[in-house]
Amino acid sequence: MKIAVDAMGGDHAPEAVVAGAVAAARELHTQVVLVGPQAEVHSQLARHRIDGLTLEVSDAPEVIQMHESPGMALRKKRRASIVVAMELVRDGRADAVVSAGHTGAAMGAALLGVGRISGVDRPAIAAVLPTTGKTPVILLDVGANVDCKPHHLQQFALMGTVYSNRVLGVAAPRVGVLSNGTEEGKGNDLTAATTELLRASPGLTLVGNVEARDIFSGVADVIVCDGFVGNIALKVGEGLSLAIRSIVKGELVGWRGRLLKLYVAPLVGKVRRAYRRIDYREYGGAPLLGINGVCIIAHGSSNARAIRNAIRAAAEAVSHNFVQEIRSQLPALNAAAAARST
Repeated sequence: MKIAVDAMGGDHAPEAVVAGAVAAARELHTQVVLVGPQAEVHSQLARHRIDGLTLEVSDAPEVIQMHESPGMALRKKRRASIVVAMELVRDGRADAVVSAGHTGAAMGAALLGVGRISGVDRPAIAAVLPTTGKTPVILLDVGANVDCKPHHLQQFALMGTVYSNRVLGVAAPRVGVLSNGTEEGKGNDLTAATTELLRASPGLTLVGNVEARDIFSGVADVIVCDGFVGNIALKVGEGLSLAIRSIVKGELVGWRGRLLKLYVAPLVGKVRRAYRRIDYREYGGAPLLGINGVCIIAHGSSNARAIRNAIRAAAEAVSHNFVQEIRSQLPALNAAAAARST
C-alpha cells in the first residue's frame, strides 16, 4: 500500500506534512510518496532520520494557494502538488491521496484525476466525528455541495453507510437527516423530501430527523445534510471544542488553578484520553466519498500528528475496499429512486 501526500497542503506545510509522513512511515510502516517541489521536500526530509523508511518524493513544482480560485488554478497549474498526487492514484502508482490544502482544489483535482464512481451525482466530504457512544458518527456533506436535492442526500446516505460499515466497523449503520427538530414534518422542503425518500431506500436504516445537538449523542451513525448546513455544524463543533479547552486552561491560572491542578493530578490520564476523543487531530481527516478512489482531506491547520493520522485513515480506507462496495450498491439505490420519480 502506498499513500500519496500533498506535501504543500495546509497552514504548516511543508514542515508539518513531512514530519507527519515520516512518523507514519516509521510508526505505521506505511509507504508514503511526498508530492511537492523536489528540492524543498528533500530539504525538509534532511531534518529527520529516515534510514530504512519507505519514503519517496514525486516532483510537483507548482502549489495551489488557499486564496486561489480552484477552477482557475487547476487550469493554470497542471503540475501542482495536489494534481500530481491524484495522477499517481489514477496511474496506479499510489493507492490513496492525503491533502490538508485547498479543499476545492482537492475536490476538483480528484474529479479530473480519478473521476467519480459511475452513478454518483456529487461526491461529498464526510466528517468523522466523536460521539458519547463507542463509535464515531459520519456527517456529510460538510462543504463540497452548498445546494443539494433529495436524491443527492440519498446517495450521501448510502456512501456514508458503506464507509461506516466497512471502515469504522458499525454493523448496521443508522441514518438520520439533520433538521431543526426530530418531529415528523419538521424542517424545510429538502429535509422533508429527503426523509420520505430515505424511508423507501433499499439497504438504508432511517431513524428520522436529528437535531444538531444530537450529532454527538450517537443517536445515528450517519447524518446527511447539504454542504452549507454541514459546514456550519462542523465549524460550530470545532469552535466549541476549542472554547472549552481555552476555558479549562483559563481556570488553571493563579493560585486557585494550582490547587485545582493538584486535585485533578490523579485524573490526568483520564482527562487526556477524554480530550483525545474530541481532538480532530486524532481522526486525521474527512474522506471524500463518491470519487473513484480514496482521498482524505485533512484540516488546514493540521500538525504533524494530524497528518500522521490522516495517512493512517487513508491506509485503513484502502484496506477495507469501500469504494468497490459503494460501486456495487449504488445501482439498486438509483433504480429505486428513478422508479419512485416516475
